[in-house]
Amino acid sequence: MALAYCNGSFIQSDEPAVPIDERGHQFGDGVYEVIRVYQGRPFMLDEHLDRLFKSAAAIRLEIGHDGESLKRIIGELTQKSGLSDLDLYVQATRGIAPRNHLFPACPASVSMTAKPFREIPADARAAGISVMLHPDERWLNCWIKSLNLLPNILAKQAASERGCLEAVLVRDGQVTEGTSSNVYMVKDGAIRTAPLSNQILAGITRMAVQRIAHELRIPFIEQSFTPEELRQADEAFITSTTTEVMPVVRFEDGSLVRDGKPGPVARALYERFRAMTGQD
Repeated sequence: MALAYCNGSFIQSDEPAVPIDERGHQFGDGVYEVIRVYQGRPFMLDEHLDRLFKSAAAIRLEIGHDGESLKRIIGELTQKSGLSDLDLYVQATRGIAPRNHLFPACPASVSMTAKPFREIPADARAAGISVMLHPDERWLNCWIKSLNLLPNILAKQAASERGCLEAVLVRDGQVTEGTSSNVYMVKDGAIRTAPLSNQILAGITRMAVQRIAHELRIPFIEQSFTPEELRQADEAFITSTTTEVMPVVRFEDGSLVRDGKPGPVARALYERFRAMTGQD
């Protein structure tokens, strides 16, 4: 059973804790972060919390904690969980109040859960994954990590039903990102990914990969590309907190990325990422 935190109390994750009038439940009126903890150390915690506060500010939500306060709670939850490697989910909503679209005069609600992280089998990572191209039907502020994920869920489900791990989203003829990941192509030794904008999330693992690419002297180009360019790439991969660096080798129609095998750039990035997170 996962350990959780809710508004000052540490509880088991299956204990009743969210009132019916909680605005996250009623409206999806809140923001969240998923932080991976390696050997008891949250990875890029400052960057995650900075993004959380930026998302909160964008929806005019006062979380009621500063960064140091959240760090203390995260540290205590990690310690109490008894886990060394875990996924930590942090959620902040506009609070508990009678259902009304207007902002209520009440304190924000903050909750967290700590669960063993979902390890991707080494053979699956070595083989690479399949993805499905899907229209990007989300709203126009995808840079906000909000609780409103229904379009992402529907696209991810459609991909799963086609035997794919991820849906790669396409808006106005350009690849934006995945339902829960950033998307990259490699051509002639250079990495390309969509530039930061309101249409994509500024991924924390994206930030780490950009740093690694700089260290390895691999060009990192923030430039949009089309689905056809993705299909013609030398390599493709996705990144996220939970998938880390994952090679893409196949599309839903059975067509392959190059020879259908993970390429050297994605492998080099992942090896360096493992070292960065203390997994080697």
